[in-house]
Amino acid sequence: MGDAEPTVQGMTASEVRAIVDWLETRAVVYQINGGWAVDALVGHQTRLHRDLDLFVDAAAVEDIVGWLTARGYKAETDWLPARLELRSGSLRADVHPMVLDSDGNGVQRGLGGEVFEHSRAMRTLGVVSGRAVVVATAKRLRALHEGYELREVDVHDLHLLADL
Repeated sequence: MGDAEPTVQGMTASEVRAIVDWLETRAVVYQINGGWAVDALVGHQTRLHRDLDLFVDAAAVEDIVGWLTARGYKAETDWLPARLELRSGSLRADVHPMVLDSDGNGVQRGLGGEVFEHSRAMRTLGVVSGRAVVVATAKRLRALHEGYELREVDVHDLHLLADL
């Protein structure tokens, strides 16, 4: 696929970069999970992505939602405090608030009261269109694929993660 933007629906690399630029300019702790994280670890886009799975400091959620809204996004699925999915045309950002401790470890609440830990030690750097981005480690991404029926894109991602 190279650096060409896909012409069909999905979250684009250029939009991922714009969101990361906004977060990093404001020193917001974040990590990308899901398919974009896998591709960032591989170093190039390997498939189309429905959305960007974005885990952010809960204290910054209101600000990033305001910024995304100003860019034309509208809330599509509001399951806060677990997640908020926003959409602008074919672009989707799935925002997951993490409550951070003093060491930068994040805790995300699940829909059924579960608690998911996103430790600072499980974050690393990947690359989206030549730009460094914070992503979950390959080990963490493999673990996040456990406990549910895998879709075709999940099988694709796990094959890539097996090589990392």
